[in-house]
Amino acid sequence: MRIDLSRDVLAGNDSTAEANQRALADAGVLCVGLLSSPGAGKTTLLEATADAWGDASRLAVIVGDVATEADADRLRDKGIPSIQINTQHHGATCHLTAESVTVALAQLDLDSTDLLFVENVGNLVCPVGFRLGEHRRVVLISVAEGADKPIKYPKAILETDLALVTKTDLAPYVDVSLESLTHSIRQVKPNAEILGLSTKTGDGMAEWVSWLRELKAGSVA
Repeated sequence: MRIDLSRDVLAGNDSTAEANQRALADAGVLCVGLLSSPGAGKTTLLEATADAWGDASRLAVIVGDVATEADADRLRDKGIPSIQINTQHHGATCHLTAESVTVALAQLDLDSTDLLFVENVGNLVCPVGFRLGEHRRVVLISVAEGADKPIKYPKAILETDLALVTKTDLAPYVDVSLESLTHSIRQVKPNAEILGLSTKTGDGMAEWVSWLRELKAGSVA
């Protein structure tokens, strides 16, 4: 008889994720998960989002990395309450778990938080299968990664609510355009919601912040 241990692991994680989601909804906090390869610009996006939001202290971030507090420190410098999770202390896993997010939530003042981001460990494979309690998931793919990434990592597109094509200012130098990446994303998910942006030039930031504000204004349940 074959025993599927992965199913039991995911079932336990999903149950904890549902509890996280309910707790966040009850507190009136919108939770957005961010997935990407290393270097696609998650932390830089959050820094720019803090500048555009108006009151960075109303944001919060749970940061996942194998080691160091470098990203959390950058966000704290922007005035964003940030909790670092280093997976080297949890088996050096390549993703966060719902249980680790539960522990981090206990360290945040949710009553003073409007919007919580969970910046997952950088890769487009491991984090996809582990729900954390997010109300929405966003995948970042930079033009520097190549137009084939959505096709190579389809679950990262299929299991997210918004695709952000980042670093569009680099398009002339890497021979990859927003249009070519959009085409690849739609090959995987024809109805995908897609935004292109550059934190360097500010292009697309207004649309990104508007997307967040519209979600916050609606129900997070």
